[in-house]
Amino acid sequence: MTASVHAAHLAQLNVATLRHPLEDPRMTPFVEMLDPVNAAADGAPGFVWRLVEEGASDATALRPAGEDVIVNLTVWETPEALWDFTYRSGHLDVMRRRREWFERHVEAHLVLWWVPAGHVPTVGEALERLADLRANGPSPRAFTFASSYTAVEAAQHLQAVPQEQP
Repeated sequence: MTASVHAAHLAQLNVATLRHPLEDPRMTPFVEMLDPVNAAADGAPGFVWRLVEEGASDATALRPAGEDVIVNLTVWETPEALWDFTYRSGHLDVMRRRREWFERHVEAHLVLWWVPAGHVPTVGEALERLADLRANGPSPRAFTFASSYTAVEAAQHLQAVPQEQP
């Protein structure tokens, strides 16, 4: 994790339901984009941390939300840094082709929330924030780009949890 002068960082989780297993040839273009896109994230301004399975270069083998659901969990210094990476980098190419590889979601599949700088969110924490967003709608505790809150507005929801090893 990189050092930051910010007191709070923005965590994000997004989940995607696979149309086909990752080994399926129809998923090859997506799988081939994983390393370059993850490398771009790792080097992006404002990037802090991303979930990676131990001994792997990504988290696609982790399936905490279901066997056909992949998760992406990251931490960024600011919402602007996450937005710029998501919509102004090579990641946008993946976004444009997502319907080839992932089912359309009928409920929220992305959640944002503030964490104390230095805190590494767990998958359980992230899934709980997504469940909160789905059940209660956007709030300072769990929100989206379209319904965002500042770290100040979310201050009472920051969890001062000891940092866990990624």
